[in-house]
Amino acid sequence: MTNRLTGIVPPMITPLLDRDQLDVAGLERLLEHILAGGVNGLFILGTTGEGPSLSYRLRRELIERVCRQVAGRVPVLVGITDTAFVESVQIARQAAESGASAVVLAPPYYLPEAQPELQEYLDHLVPELALPLFLYNMPALTKVTIELPTIRRALQNPRIIGFKDSSGDLAYYQAVAELIKERPDWSLFIGPEEKLLPSLELGGDGGVSGGANLFPKLYVRVVAAHRAGDRAGAAAGQQLIQQVSDSFYRIGKYSSAIIKGIKCALACQGICEDFMAEPFHRFRPAEREIVQARLQAMAPELGDLK
Repeated sequence: MTNRLTGIVPPMITPLLDRDQLDVAGLERLLEHILAGGVNGLFILGTTGEGPSLSYRLRRELIERVCRQVAGRVPVLVGITDTAFVESVQIARQAAESGASAVVLAPPYYLPEAQPELQEYLDHLVPELALPLFLYNMPALTKVTIELPTIRRALQNPRIIGFKDSSGDLAYYQAVAELIKERPDWSLFIGPEEKLLPSLELGGDGGVSGGANLFPKLYVRVVAAHRAGDRAGAAAGQQLIQQVSDSFYRIGKYSSAIIKGIKCALACQGICEDFMAEPFHRFRPAEREIVQARLQAMAPELGDLK
């Protein structure tokens, strides 16, 4: 990567036909749909992409296909989070060979590590990587918060170039924003899209927003409005983002509903299949009808942002 990454970097869902089979045609349509929205990058094999639930073979295939089709139009970031050190290295190697721009790492997620252990892990891992690294704070799933002293230590490593925070804690986010002023080349992204505009106002650089799989132009417009000083436009866009969240992420009672909602809405639009990696399953017909009805209800409000 030659420039600091900013803007909207969608965490792409992984279109599947079966447990270990990509929906190749759907993947191709999805990529073009997202890129047509004017996004600034693409993040694959993250939480929204069900990365840890996919076989290593399928992860390699996805990396190769995505990088080949994107063909340098935007930077491609590849998630390498794994419980096994050597597998993270192998995925990172595949990413580099395929032409990705950077890799993204959350703390290993089975046995929680203490901060000194996490620091040592990064000290050992980064020299093994051929690509620059973004750190990914996802304490709800990893059981570990990347604490400020660990971030301060990471700032000393030129191979680490950015941070994605999915904690939802804006006080923590603000503290990180202040800390990383020591490294003007670092990028700071927010995960929860419901807080995209507040994060920008705190000095963030953009969002890794799941809803940008569906309506990438909406999320791009919010960032553009904020940068242009159009407070009313940015606020109106953020209200629509909240409506996306309320409409599609809260159907059902499980945390997997967010990914199910995005995948189902994409399927309803004819973009890709909505098969989920085990142990999860796609929405049943009753939930699918709700998604379809809410897509139709939002269409007039979205206008040219669809």
